[in-house]
Formats: sequence, structure tokens, C-alpha cells
Amino acid sequence: MGFERCHPAVNFLFFTAVIAGAALFRHPVFLLIGFCCAFAYAAKRGGGRAAARQLILLPLIVVFALYYGTFTHFGVTVLGKNFAGNALTLESLVYGVVLGTTAAAVILWFSCVHSVITADKVVYLLGRVSPRLSLFLAILLRMVPGIRSQAGRISTAQKGIGQGLNQGSPIRRLRNAIRIFSMLITWTVDALTAASDAMACRGGTLRGRTAFSVYRFDNRDRAFVIGMFTCLTFTAMAVMLRQTEAIYDPGIRIPPITAMSWLFFFGYAALCLMPLALELWTEYRFRKARNAL
Repeated sequence: MGFERCHPAVNFLFFTAVIAGAALFRHPVFLLIGFCCAFAYAAKRGGGRAAARQLILLPLIVVFALYYGTFTHFGVTVLGKNFAGNALTLESLVYGVVLGTTAAAVILWFSCVHSVITADKVVYLLGRVSPRLSLFLAILLRMVPGIRSQAGRISTAQKGIGQGLNQGSPIRRLRNAIRIFSMLITWTVDALTAASDAMACRGGTLRGRTAFSVYRFDNRDRAFVIGMFTCLTFTAMAVMLRQTEAIYDPGIRIPPITAMSWLFFFGYAALCLMPLALELWTEYRFRKARNAL
């Protein structure tokens, strides 16, 4: 009984808060906290293979920082010259790392959203407010894993007739990849059209419609919301006191870290780690109850 078993409104509030923080905060400590917590929770949700795939984000951040620092010129600390003779500054490189870390953290949080918030939760949350939006998001969430599995089936079928991605000369492999991609796009469009027509025939776009749900706001959800809003209070205080901001142009200026800053860091870290802590605590209680039998 992990975070995915909480009420959909609780899931929505949490992910809205952490994704907004990951996208808007520019202070390096807040960025590092958001990225590490998102990486840990995404690895917990996806397992060891998912963690190994997520590690590719680290070199991508470095590559993006080098690209950004090479083609964007601002700052006062000149490190050298690039191939075009333009100045390569420390501030542009650091800001490239900041932007890359921000993008990586948002991607990791959205991967957690995909594993926690299912199509029925989207319909439950948005069915009464915006039926068409809830229908679109529900179809989209269901189609993402379907597209992945369909791509595997198409690739296997093409490999069986000698037209796989790793068969033939480089030019032939490129043609095979384009052919597989075209098949996948055609299947996706047909599947989306069929799913949309089916949901519309069932009244999926009617305003005020009702849907069966098993969600109930219980004491566990209340406790989680209380803890979440407590952590959000500390984070909001940091935002109001401008502790989440940093300036990188023309020079790097970061708010000094004080005793109050550590309180803000702890509040934001506790907020980001709440679902991971809930799942670890649930697993511990389950193992303890099973060993007691």
C-alpha cells in the first residue's frame, strides 16, 4: 500500500508541488535536493533497470552544459575561447548545468507521475470539471505503454522477414527504421481514433457524468496532507524570503546559507521524500507482519 494507493487528489497535489519546485527553483541546493529525491523515487518505482537507464541523464546534463556554455555568452569570468573565438564563461557553464538539472528533475518526476497516476484517477479528478480533457489524458496515459509494446511487436515482426533495425547495410537499416516508425505512427493514429470513438459512445465527453470509483479520503490521506502542507509552509517561506533564487548573469550570486536556510532545505527535502518514505514504511510493516506469522 504505497503512494499510489492514496487518494488521487493527494497524488495530484504532491506532484504539482514538486514539479513546480523543480521547474522554478534556481538555488543549487534546492535543485540538487529535487533531482536526488526524484531520482531516488523514480528508481524505487521502476527498479534497478530503471535506475540504470536514469543514470544516462547525468552525462546528458554535462553535454547540455557544454553546449549551452559554448553558444550562449554572458558572465564576467572568462575561462577561454570556443572554436568561433567567442568567450567561454564560468557563469554560462554553471547556468547550463542548472538548466540541465532542472530538465532532468522534471523528467524524473513525470516518470513517477506516469507510474502513480493511472487513467481511472484522471477520470475521477477531471471527469466532472472537464470531460474532454479527462478523456484525452486517460487515453494518452493508456496509450504510452501500448505504443511501447506495439513497437516491440513491429520490430520483432520486421526482424523475422529480414528487415530489422540491426539487419543489412547502414542505409538499409535506416530504411528499416523509417518503415518501422511509419508503421508505429499509423497504428498509434488508428488506436487513438478507435479509443476516442469508443469513449465518446460511452458518454465520456458528457458534462456532469459520474463514474465508478473506489477512492475514499481516509486517515492515511489526512495524515499525508497534514505533513505535506507542513513541508509546503517551510518551502513557501523560502520562496517569500527569496531563498530559492540565484542570479547567474553577469555574476553568480547565491543567497548566503544561514541557520534558517537549513530549515528550508530540510522542509523541501522532507516534502520530496514523503512518497518514498511512505512506501518504505509500508514495506517494513508488511515484512514485519509476515515474519510475525
